[in-house]
Amino acid sequence: MHLQSKDSRIYVAGHRGLVGSAIVRKLETDGYTNLLTRSSDELDLRKQSAVDQFFQSEKPEFVVLAAARVGGILANSQAPVLFLEDNLSIELNVIRASYESSVSRLIFLGSSCVYPKLAPQPLKEEYLLTGPLEETNEWYAIAKIAGIKLCEAYRKQYDADFISLMPTNLYGPGDNFDLQSSHVLPALIRKFHESKSSKGSESVMLWGTGQPRREFLFIDDFADASLFVLTTSEEEIERNSVNGLLNVGAGSDLTIEELATTIQDAIGSSATVTFDTSKPDGTPRKLMDVSRMRSMGWEAKTGLKEGIQHTYEWYKESESMQVE
Repeated sequence: MHLQSKDSRIYVAGHRGLVGSAIVRKLETDGYTNLLTRSSDELDLRKQSAVDQFFQSEKPEFVVLAAARVGGILANSQAPVLFLEDNLSIELNVIRASYESSVSRLIFLGSSCVYPKLAPQPLKEEYLLTGPLEETNEWYAIAKIAGIKLCEAYRKQYDADFISLMPTNLYGPGDNFDLQSSHVLPALIRKFHESKSSKGSESVMLWGTGQPRREFLFIDDFADASLFVLTTSEEEIERNSVNGLLNVGAGSDLTIEELATTIQDAIGSSATVTFDTSKPDGTPRKLMDVSRMRSMGWEAKTGLKEGIQHTYEWYKESESMQVE
């Protein structure tokens, strides 16, 4: 059952992360007044008993599962057990508790990395499980595929209104700028920012050749898409999704080298860009087919340059607050 009332009890799992915080902002801006949130200190989603107790006491009517262990190529390669175990535990506990508590609709958030490394472009929902995954993030991808399939299983066996959204690469205010665990866009913002100060050099190095193509979606646009799906009728979802699976993206991509130039221009850095070709490129291209979301009436609104500028302003403000 889709979201209709502004005072419905909506649980956003992972509300402090990039995605969850943006979804909470969007819900609050649109007048939803009954939001349920818990930090990981307050509620460990990896523990079944704690999750069950929360659902029994708070009785959420709608759930957005944005909580996950996330990270880039380096983090995935160094901690495969954590990426598999933590994400599998979170998904199983929250999805099962949502069913047992008769949640009206659950939205599970995945990632474009669930699609095969060499799948045809753009990536259609039907391409799931049609080929090998990209090796550099397969642990995270396998966990997310399990979550997608668990939602599909609940739809099939129990007619549960569980939907999986597959976003492309997301960025924006609240992103992770730690160079050891961040994704490429926030890492480049930090590197180019630091190249302008005493913290960094006048050279910015990128992993790989710079030629892989990537698609980026501003986080506020994804939050808008999430609320759009929460409020879309069951009939529309059934007609347009693939067993409850929907891609969410910007609909266009660019090379990592072009991304670096765009960020460099936004920041005003004069650093030289170099490439360490001994490091992996990752998937050659990841462009999402977003025709299903478009057919329902949703499209991204924020251009890449505008989104990078918003993100950079937020980063500078957060940096200055830490200094103070």
